[in-house]
Amino acid sequence: MSEILNANPTIRNAADLPSRRREPSKKTKSRRPFGLLSSTIPDSAYTSDPFNPSSSSETESSDSDEEVEPIDEQEIYDLIAPIQDPEHPLTLGSLSVVNLPDITIAPTDPPSSRTNSSTTYIRKPPDPSIPVITTVTVLITPTITHCSLATVIGLGVRVRLEQALPPRFRVDVRIKEGTHSTAKEVNRQLGDKERVAAALENGTLMGVLRKMLDGC
Repeated sequence: MSEILNANPTIRNAADLPSRRREPSKKTKSRRPFGLLSSTIPDSAYTSDPFNPSSSSETESSDSDEEVEPIDEQEIYDLIAPIQDPEHPLTLGSLSVVNLPDITIAPTDPPSSRTNSSTTYIRKPPDPSIPVITTVTVLITPTITHCSLATVIGLGVRVRLEQALPPRFRVDVRIKEGTHSTAKEVNRQLGDKERVAAALENGTLMGVLRKMLDGC
């Protein structure tokens, strides 16, 4: 890019970034995602599924029961912190564009049913056969309030999470309030699936996203 928007960003020391050292996992099958965003992720990012504790070893019993490893905010941070900034040769974590306190995970509210003609509602009892949908919300903080790459950064975070997380998760990426001059417009773009799909058909943008996600 010909013009540097923020020539002197604040950079955090890598040792100061929140991290959870994961134990080496057993050999797993390659997890190449399918769907709208699959072509934007490098193959190297899916050599194993970080959330699948089962092993593909031939010596392992195929009928062994494994509990699904819970996913918390630190896990989400570990997925998106290594994303490269589109302007600087630095990660979003080191630039404090993504921060652990700005990540929340919450179950999506189940459907409600009206008990009578009044406005009183009750929640339907959970159906054990239907997986609970969980929403992951990430608030991103651009390095400057007029950053023109805020939408690209948000797309990178969204693409990374939608391809890495199991289908029971929904991803909501937004600009943190008060950190960008056009946050409302950027948030509308990031939350509109059709606009996101159309943006990802742009070859130049897809090239930028692949470069951003190459180190993940």
